[in-house]
Amino acid sequence: MPSSQQITDALAAARIVPVVVLEDPAHALPLGRALLDGGLDVIEVTYRTAAAQDCLTALQELPELLVGAGTVVRPDQVDSAAAAGAQFLVSPGLSPAVVRRAQDAGLPILPGVATPSDIMAALDLGLDVVKLFPAATVGGAAAVKAFSAPFPGLRFVPTGGISAANLTDYLSLPSVLAAGGSWMVDRALVEAEDWAEITRRTAEAVALAAQIGARA
Repeated sequence: MPSSQQITDALAAARIVPVVVLEDPAHALPLGRALLDGGLDVIEVTYRTAAAQDCLTALQELPELLVGAGTVVRPDQVDSAAAAGAQFLVSPGLSPAVVRRAQDAGLPILPGVATPSDIMAALDLGLDVVKLFPAATVGGAAAVKAFSAPFPGLRFVPTGGISAANLTDYLSLPSVLAAGGSWMVDRALVEAEDWAEITRRTAEAVALAAQIGARA
């Protein structure tokens, strides 16, 4: 099981976390391969469907892919994700019970924050990387800048309303570890099994992230 620092390093290297909603476990492997073909070795499978655990399990056939479980909102989902081989967890909000269950299981977790109080609660739980959600709604890149001033050691993974059009706004900020988005893994593309288009969009996003890094 990767350590929290190893997960942080991997996300910092990837810069982009594709947030996926999967209805059919049969789509998990071809989707994972499409992301890898596009140059991205991380995926977040959300617990928004009943298929999530089976999809996470299927992705264990791709050991080169860093697999996370997202939309983890209850302690029992931590157990489900751990049993399915997830290597990190992402939550839309901050639940001390969920964070503690994850910590007990040795699973790094990125809880969602939207206010300074959320951030302080995350710090109290020993966390130094959080998900800003829903990023666009709570102020976008400007919110990240504002939160970074009083919490200088914190790293953010903003998610929610992020696309190729505004990715640069986030990734150009020193406190942003990576950004989560679904534009390269659009649900309609997955349902249509258009793996080639997913690979194309992924490669485009990876190239954009690399350009931002080169300018920084």
